[in-house]
Amino acid sequence: MDSFFKISERGSSVGQEIRAGITTFLAMAYIIVVNPGILEAAGVPFTAAVTATCLGAAITTLLMGLVANRPIALASGMGINATVAYVLAPMAGWQVAMAVVFVEGIAILLLVLCGLREAIMDAIPVSLRHGISIGLGLFIAMIGLKNGGMIVANESTMVAIGDVQSPVFLVGAISLALTIILWALKVKGALLLAIVIAAVIGVPLGVSSMPSSVVDTLDFASFAAPFQATEDGVLAIVKVFTTPALLVFAFSLMMSDFFDTMGTAMAVAKQGDFLTEDGNVEDIKKVLIVDSASAAVGGFCGASSCTSFIESASGAADGARTGLSMVVTAVLFLASAFLAPLIGMVSSAATCGALVFVGFLMMSEAKEVDWDDLLEGVPSFMVAAGIPFTYSISSGIGLGFITYVVVALCTGNIKKVKPLMWVAVLAFVIYFLTL
Repeated sequence: MDSFFKISERGSSVGQEIRAGITTFLAMAYIIVVNPGILEAAGVPFTAAVTATCLGAAITTLLMGLVANRPIALASGMGINATVAYVLAPMAGWQVAMAVVFVEGIAILLLVLCGLREAIMDAIPVSLRHGISIGLGLFIAMIGLKNGGMIVANESTMVAIGDVQSPVFLVGAISLALTIILWALKVKGALLLAIVIAAVIGVPLGVSSMPSSVVDTLDFASFAAPFQATEDGVLAIVKVFTTPALLVFAFSLMMSDFFDTMGTAMAVAKQGDFLTEDGNVEDIKKVLIVDSASAAVGGFCGASSCTSFIESASGAADGARTGLSMVVTAVLFLASAFLAPLIGMVSSAATCGALVFVGFLMMSEAKEVDWDDLLEGVPSFMVAAGIPFTYSISSGIGLGFITYVVVALCTGNIKKVKPLMWVAVLAFVIYFLTL
């Protein structure tokens, strides 16, 4: 085990990997409850959506652990699942929506195998990579504060502080305070302990609900969705290739997957000590292959696109260094397929502290950017601001890419723009026009 996962080589231990794997799972366990609720609106039976969500996450996370040997967990992606449920499904049916996801996953896998996805990552300037890390830190913190009820939507100011007297706010505040205190005291597993304690405190406050049952049965009704027949008897996947509008949606989803994963991998690599000095992610091709294949797996299972989760950074910050932690996370997702009611008691508010603290840790990247240099500073700022303000990793990266080319043109540095950056910028322009 030690030699296969390179545990000692990476300065970790079995116990540390197990603990960090649990931390990652708890930070993203909300998807077990949230994703089925969204997919149910698309017409996917709720019990089938639960099974698909848990097994999709278990299969893809296990692949990441065993094939790439990196601490990046995967599950049904938020945002893409909303597109599937509220845009694609009403237009063509949920089976066809899953077929679009499946096709997108196969397409992006081919791009990885051809080396294009990795080559575009290599073409990104180092300053922009730092900007992406900063933006992701702010994005993770924003998600954590939202989960903890500390910030809420506001029609007048767009965002505002939440109700400080609400139970959710209280649990979120306790989670954050516990995380800081335990980390300051150098307690091992600080992030995990804070999540568990906050979840328990949330029970009497009504934030964490006690399950009515413990074990649930599996429902495979959504599996092989792309190859299920629609109401008119045509296979769902056939409809994708015969409907131009659906192919446009497949391209849009591919762009989102393409750059979301790039940003997530960099964020987790920073916390997990596998980001090189020049901003490259070690073993990135294996990571990208698994992530790309996982999108197709998610579509096949009927779980929406399975993608790398930014919450994995919490596990990396808690000590995850190898794929063993992802084996642990995968096993917990597998168990959740049967124990979904029990896992559901871990509220998103309980994860507030872990996510906000990881965001804090990632802000160290800010000192790596030369803010006095327009070509470094302005595009990096656009990425850092764009990711949280648009609530989209890919949109934020796109704004940064386009800004970099514009500033390069204005400052006479056009030769610094690599050919594949031009390709990426053109793709982003098309992507924004199709939103």
